[in-house]
Amino acid sequence: MTTPQPAQTRRDSTEDPALIVKDLYVSYGKVQALTGLSLEVGSNTICAIVGMNGSGKSTFFKSIMGMVPLQSGSISVCGRGSLTARKKGLVGYVPQNEDIDHHFPLSVYDVVMMGRYSFMGPLRRSRQDDRDAVENALEVVGLTKLRNRPIGALSGGQRKRAFVARAVAQGAEIMLLDEPFAGVDYTSEDVIIGLLRQLADNGATLLVSTHDLASIPRFADEVALLNRKIVGRGTPEEALQQENLVQAFTEGRHA
Repeated sequence: MTTPQPAQTRRDSTEDPALIVKDLYVSYGKVQALTGLSLEVGSNTICAIVGMNGSGKSTFFKSIMGMVPLQSGSISVCGRGSLTARKKGLVGYVPQNEDIDHHFPLSVYDVVMMGRYSFMGPLRRSRQDDRDAVENALEVVGLTKLRNRPIGALSGGQRKRAFVARAVAQGAEIMLLDEPFAGVDYTSEDVIIGLLRQLADNGATLLVSTHDLASIPRFADEVALLNRKIVGRGTPEEALQQENLVQAFTEGRHA
């Protein structure tokens, strides 16, 4: 793997936080998904987002992407609103399970090129800078030799790296990763952790949703425990204390 090329307007870690969320409330009808969530995350940082199913992790990521209406509160992504940041390609999302037909003959190169769509016209004709960005992203994640392989032919770990490459090609300053270690073996997990560390060291902000508490100290700079709002925050050693985990994994203990 090579060192990722910096996206435009990368931030120095001494500047304002790349992500600022203040008193965020989001509901789906009568169901309150987030209740006063506040969080700041700086650049050069990997923040693990930990919580049980239904704790609001997916809603939190969708809020950052500008994909759900906010009941109240505010989100600043690299100094911009969520929707503006997404349209400018400043936020990249790496899902746990990509909605791609693995039987369709879509190559790794094609998937990574999707990260450049927001820079193209309606006909989606790539330019040289788009192709250069894709080639760099493939090199970053170590998939150059597999660039023409169908995405469905990759292993689980390789597929995750291809989706990370899409965000790299996009030039995302904030990357949201949903369970990136789910369904991969230990070797692939180690490769992905090394890749995430490279991206953070180069200035990116990474929020990693995970259930795997044992892996967190291996990759995370800090941890935010989520139970519809932040109920614990700190270094892995500080945040993963028993009393904090009880707050995060016990229904109704977040109020």
